[in-house]
Amino acid sequence: MARRIKRVTIADPKSRDDGKTFILTEMPADQAEWWAARAFLALTNAGAEVPEGAQAAGMAGFAIMGVQALYQLRAEILKPLLDEMFECVRYEHDQKHAPQPIQAGQLSQIEEVATRLKLRLELLELHTGFSGLGAQLTSALKPQADPLPGLPIT
Repeated sequence: MARRIKRVTIADPKSRDDGKTFILTEMPADQAEWWAARAFLALTNAGAEVPEGAQAAGMAGFAIMGVQALYQLRAEILKPLLDEMFECVRYEHDQKHAPQPIQAGQLSQIEEVATRLKLRLELLELHTGFSGLGAQLTSALKPQADPLPGLPIT
């Protein structure tokens, strides 16, 4: 069976990325499992509070904590995890040409930090089937505290 794919078009007239389309492709299960295991291990080692049962749920459990949890990590641990997420993202300049890998630095097709965060949240949703912000938590995966304090749940 093919990997799930999601097309995300940025719709924000105030953004330099307005109208840009990105193609997100699900990681293979073994890669997603290993990514989540590394993220949980790094978070645990950094002293982050991991909700009970979240580690056993893999990528879905990680979605409960949200992308913001990653920013508790040291840079040398965080960067490979963030980079690996963006291996799943391609920029679609137009439908006549193959989507392009996301470039780094000055050549990046993404001009807004908010777009990068949105794409990361969309990747979590693609991998888990539910929104990291709006997920209805099962009793086995209830977090000890609000994973995104101050942000509205939609």
